[in-house]
Amino acid sequence: MKAAFKKTLLSAATSIALAGVAVHAVAADTIKIAMAGPVSGPVAQYGDMQFIGAKMAIKRINDAGGVDGRQLEGVVFDDACEPKQAVAVANRIVNEGIRFVVGHLCSGSTQPASDIYEDEGVMMITPASTSPAITERGYEMIFRTIGLDNMQGPVAADYIIHHAKPERVAVIHDKQQYGEGIATAVRQGLEEAGVDVVMFEGITAGDKDFSGLISKMAREKVDFVYYGGYHPELGLILRQSRDAGFDAQFMGPEGVGNPDITAIAGDASEGLLVTLPPSFDEDPRNADLVKAFKANDEDPSGPFVMPAYAAVQVMADGIEGADSTDPYDVAEYLRSHTFDTPIGQVAFDEKGDLKSFRFVVYNWHKDGSKTPAN
Repeated sequence: MKAAFKKTLLSAATSIALAGVAVHAVAADTIKIAMAGPVSGPVAQYGDMQFIGAKMAIKRINDAGGVDGRQLEGVVFDDACEPKQAVAVANRIVNEGIRFVVGHLCSGSTQPASDIYEDEGVMMITPASTSPAITERGYEMIFRTIGLDNMQGPVAADYIIHHAKPERVAVIHDKQQYGEGIATAVRQGLEEAGVDVVMFEGITAGDKDFSGLISKMAREKVDFVYYGGYHPELGLILRQSRDAGFDAQFMGPEGVGNPDITAIAGDASEGLLVTLPPSFDEDPRNADLVKAFKANDEDPSGPFVMPAYAAVQVMADGIEGADSTDPYDVAEYLRSHTFDTPIGQVAFDEKGDLKSFRFVVYNWHKDGSKTPAN
């Protein structure tokens, strides 16, 4: 097996490196976990969700005695959700000898970083990247604690078909791996059901003026818009649509489910439909954990908070269960066991994806709150 071959090479290299070195040099005081995601950039708010979830898990595990008597140490790396910077971050993580990663967040950054981790024997669990392409390559070291676009897309499409029942749909995306991927999944579901998708177009992330797009949707008599991408662009599209008198129903994925969309769109964000993970913070089983977040003045309701917590937890459980800090041993353990986490029972398939994950359709409100859609 590839894993066995790599593990043999790593073991041989380790033996050579440690020749003549005292045994105490092998033991580390802590087990380092890299937390890679956007500290800066337009979607740093999502990075905050990931970081507070992972840090809370590290704290609570350490307070309970750590992992096999060793403390976990989280180290934050900023990739700004930018692919080239993510590659640089991945190389830094490898060079610093860190062998466990929670992250990255954006699919377009996660994919190239994961190539490096797989080659270098570093285990990564992303709590946020939903593109199926990330795990379709048969990698051994890559996992995720969130569902895929091909789980979320059908939920959105089903709601559009059976509840919204529009006449003419525009599917818009930001031409990035995540946005275009989820938009494509939604379009496929709509077209298979005979819904008239009159537009499938990409915008450029970072653009500010969407008047041309809005005029075209108005000419096409679009009454429903699905947007694949993140909140900065959709917030502007919502606001500019309201200003132009374009009155269509809008919907987006978890990448737009951020209170900052309300800061951008204002009243135009009222009634936006969003597919999100379930509200894990409202699960009674997580009551004590939610109290811990709130005691830190942290919001546990973000879509990536609990998946990030779960990523650290299964990593720690895997290290303890495998009785090893070798990422190959841990990865093997993760694929053959089930874990109880704040996002429910977690079990991985051979690709490192969750065997099950649920997305829910919510109505977004202009005060930044959300309620389940009917």
